[in-house]
Amino acid sequence: MDTSDFKNGIAIITDNDIWTIVEFQHVKPGKGPAFVRSKLKSIRNGKVVEKTWRAGERMDQAFIERTPLTYSYEQAGEYFFMNEDYEMMPVSAEALGDGVKYLKEGIEVMALMHNGEMLNVELPNAIVGEVVETEPNEKGNTASGGTKPATIDTGAVVQVPFFINVGDKIRVDTRTNEYMERAKE
Repeated sequence: MDTSDFKNGIAIITDNDIWTIVEFQHVKPGKGPAFVRSKLKSIRNGKVVEKTWRAGERMDQAFIERTPLTYSYEQAGEYFFMNEDYEMMPVSAEALGDGVKYLKEGIEVMALMHNGEMLNVELPNAIVGEVVETEPNEKGNTASGGTKPATIDTGAVVQVPFFINVGDKIRVDTRTNEYMERAKE
Protein backbone atom coordinates (compact mmCIF):
# COMPACT_ATOMS: atom_id res chain seq x y z
CA MET A 1 0.00 0.00 0.00
CA ASP A 2 1.05 3.63 -0.27
CA THR A 3 0.12 6.95 1.35
CA SER A 4 -2.91 7.41 -0.92
CA ASP A 5 -4.46 4.31 0.76
CA PHE A 6 -4.27 5.81 4.28
CA LYS A 7 -7.44 5.57 6.38
CA ASN A 8 -7.86 6.00 10.13
CA GLY A 9 -7.58 2.65 11.91
CA ILE A 10 -5.48 0.86 9.27
CA ALA A 11 -2.44 -0.99 10.62
CA ILE A 12 0.92 -0.60 8.85
CA ILE A 13 4.41 -2.00 9.32
CA THR A 14 7.17 0.62 9.47
CA ASP A 15 10.28 1.25 11.59
CA ASN A 16 10.31 -2.41 12.76
CA ASP A 17 6.94 -2.09 14.52
CA ILE A 18 3.23 -2.33 13.79
CA TRP A 19 1.34 0.96 13.97
CA THR A 20 -2.28 2.05 13.69
CA ILE A 21 -2.99 5.24 11.77
CA VAL A 22 -4.72 7.58 14.23
CA GLU A 23 -4.98 10.56 11.90
CA PHE A 24 -3.42 11.80 8.68
CA GLN A 25 -3.47 14.82 6.38
CA HIS A 26 -2.46 15.11 2.73
CA VAL A 27 -0.58 18.40 2.21
CA LYS A 28 0.05 20.04 -1.18
CA PRO A 29 2.24 23.10 -0.59
CA GLY A 30 2.52 25.89 -3.14
CA LYS A 31 6.16 24.98 -3.78
CA GLY A 32 7.72 21.54 -3.55
CA PRO A 33 6.29 18.03 -3.62
CA ALA A 34 3.15 16.88 -1.80
CA PHE A 35 3.50 14.98 1.47
CA VAL A 36 1.39 13.30 4.14
CA ARG A 37 1.50 14.16 7.84
CA SER A 38 0.38 11.30 10.09
CA LYS A 39 -0.05 10.39 13.72
CA LEU A 40 0.68 6.71 14.43
CA LYS A 41 0.02 4.63 17.57
CA SER A 42 2.11 1.55 18.32
CA ILE A 43 -0.04 -1.55 18.80
CA ARG A 44 2.61 -3.14 21.03
CA ASN A 45 3.00 -0.37 23.64
CA GLY A 46 0.53 2.43 22.81
CA LYS A 47 3.25 5.02 22.08
CA VAL A 48 2.07 7.78 19.73
CA VAL A 49 4.44 9.35 17.19
CA GLU A 50 4.11 11.81 14.33
CA LYS A 51 5.60 10.87 10.96
CA THR A 52 5.82 12.70 7.65
CA TRP A 53 5.72 10.69 4.40
CA ARG A 54 6.49 11.63 0.81
CA ALA A 55 3.38 11.39 -1.37
CA GLY A 56 3.18 7.90 -2.86
CA GLU A 57 5.68 6.37 -0.39
CA ARG A 58 5.06 2.63 0.01
CA MET A 59 4.83 0.46 3.15
CA ASP A 60 3.42 -2.92 4.16
CA GLN A 61 -0.09 -3.19 5.54
CA ALA A 62 -0.50 -5.33 8.67
CA PHE A 63 -3.60 -7.47 8.98
CA ILE A 64 -4.58 -7.62 12.64
CA GLU A 65 -6.72 -10.50 13.86
CA ARG A 66 -8.91 -10.01 16.92
CA THR A 67 -9.69 -13.04 19.07
CA PRO A 68 -11.51 -13.07 22.43
CA LEU A 69 -9.57 -13.77 25.64
CA THR A 70 -10.51 -13.85 29.32
CA TYR A 71 -8.28 -12.28 31.99
CA SER A 72 -7.15 -14.85 34.59
CA TYR A 73 -4.37 -13.59 36.87
CA GLU A 74 -1.20 -11.52 37.35
CA GLN A 75 2.18 -12.96 38.30
CA ALA A 76 5.50 -11.08 38.55
CA GLY A 77 4.44 -8.21 36.28
CA GLU A 78 2.95 -10.49 33.63
CA TYR A 79 -0.81 -10.63 33.05
CA PHE A 80 -2.21 -13.96 31.88
CA PHE A 81 -5.19 -14.30 29.56
CA MET A 82 -6.95 -17.55 28.59
CA ASN A 83 -8.17 -18.30 25.06
CA GLU A 84 -11.04 -20.62 24.07
CA ASP A 85 -8.61 -23.60 24.04
CA TYR A 86 -7.72 -22.91 27.72
CA GLU A 87 -4.17 -21.86 26.77
CA MET A 88 -2.61 -19.09 28.88
CA MET A 89 -1.14 -16.12 27.00
CA PRO A 90 1.08 -13.65 28.93
CA VAL A 91 1.11 -9.88 28.32
CA SER A 92 3.56 -7.52 30.02
CA ALA A 93 2.40 -4.61 32.18
CA GLU A 94 4.30 -2.26 29.84
CA ALA A 95 2.26 -3.42 26.84
CA LEU A 96 -1.03 -2.99 28.72
CA GLY A 97 -0.12 0.51 29.92
CA ASP A 98 -2.98 2.23 31.76
CA GLY A 99 -5.31 -0.66 30.93
CA VAL A 100 -3.87 -2.60 33.89
CA LYS A 101 -6.04 -0.62 36.31
CA TYR A 102 -9.25 -2.00 34.71
CA LEU A 103 -8.38 -5.70 34.82
CA LYS A 104 -10.37 -7.97 37.08
CA GLU A 105 -10.75 -11.73 36.92
CA GLY A 106 -13.12 -12.89 34.19
CA ILE A 107 -13.14 -9.67 32.10
CA GLU A 108 -13.40 -10.30 28.35
CA VAL A 109 -10.76 -8.60 26.14
CA MET A 110 -9.72 -8.90 22.49
CA ALA A 111 -6.25 -10.17 21.59
CA LEU A 112 -4.55 -8.27 18.77
CA MET A 113 -2.65 -10.86 16.73
CA HIS A 114 -0.41 -10.54 13.68
CA ASN A 115 0.96 -13.67 11.93
CA GLY A 116 0.23 -15.78 15.02
CA GLU A 117 2.05 -13.43 17.42
CA MET A 118 0.05 -11.73 20.15
CA LEU A 119 0.91 -8.01 20.11
CA ASN A 120 -1.39 -6.66 22.81
CA VAL A 121 -4.92 -6.83 24.17
CA GLU A 122 -7.77 -4.40 23.62
CA LEU A 123 -9.99 -3.67 26.61
CA PRO A 124 -13.74 -3.23 26.26
CA ASN A 125 -14.74 0.43 25.79
CA ALA A 126 -16.55 0.45 29.14
CA ILE A 127 -16.47 -1.64 32.30
CA VAL A 128 -18.71 -1.84 35.35
CA GLY A 129 -16.98 -1.45 38.71
CA GLU A 130 -18.13 -1.19 42.29
CA VAL A 131 -17.09 1.90 44.25
CA VAL A 132 -14.98 0.71 47.21
CA GLU A 133 -13.76 4.08 48.48
CA THR A 134 -15.01 7.66 48.15
CA GLU A 135 -15.81 10.63 50.33
CA PRO A 136 -19.32 10.66 51.81
CA ASN A 137 -21.92 12.86 50.19
CA GLU A 138 -22.60 16.16 51.96
CA LYS A 139 -25.88 18.04 51.82
CA GLY A 140 -25.75 21.07 49.55
CA ASN A 141 -22.96 19.78 47.27
CA THR A 142 -25.34 18.70 44.52
CA ALA A 143 -26.11 22.25 43.32
CA SER A 144 -22.53 22.88 42.19
CA GLY A 145 -22.48 19.80 39.96
CA GLY A 146 -18.88 19.02 40.90
CA THR A 147 -17.03 15.74 41.18
CA LYS A 148 -15.03 13.78 43.73
CA PRO A 149 -12.49 10.95 43.37
CA ALA A 150 -13.72 7.38 43.81
CA THR A 151 -11.76 4.12 43.78
CA ILE A 152 -13.45 1.16 42.08
CA ASP A 153 -12.85 -2.54 42.81
CA THR A 154 -10.18 -2.83 40.08
CA GLY A 155 -8.08 -0.12 41.74
CA ALA A 156 -8.78 2.63 39.18
CA VAL A 157 -9.50 6.11 40.52
CA VAL A 158 -12.30 7.93 38.66
CA GLN A 159 -13.88 11.36 39.12
CA VAL A 160 -17.58 10.80 39.93
CA PRO A 161 -20.55 13.07 40.76
CA PHE A 162 -21.19 13.85 44.45
CA PHE A 163 -24.24 11.54 44.65
CA ILE A 164 -22.14 8.35 44.11
CA ASN A 165 -21.53 6.41 47.35
CA VAL A 166 -19.49 3.39 48.46
CA GLY A 167 -21.16 0.21 47.14
CA ASP A 168 -22.64 1.82 44.01
CA LYS A 169 -21.87 0.18 40.69
CA ILE A 170 -20.73 2.59 37.98
CA ARG A 171 -19.86 2.34 34.29
CA VAL A 172 -16.41 3.75 33.39
CA ASP A 173 -15.06 4.55 29.91
CA THR A 174 -11.69 2.73 29.72
CA ARG A 175 -10.43 4.95 26.89
CA THR A 176 -10.84 8.26 28.78
CA ASN A 177 -10.99 7.09 32.44
CA GLU A 178 -14.28 8.97 32.85
CA TYR A 179 -17.46 8.15 34.75
CA MET A 180 -20.29 7.41 32.32
CA GLU A 181 -23.31 6.47 34.43
CA ARG A 182 -24.60 4.51 37.37
CA ALA A 183 -24.79 0.85 36.31
CA LYS A 184 -28.10 -1.00 36.45
CA GLU A 185 -26.43 -4.37 37.13
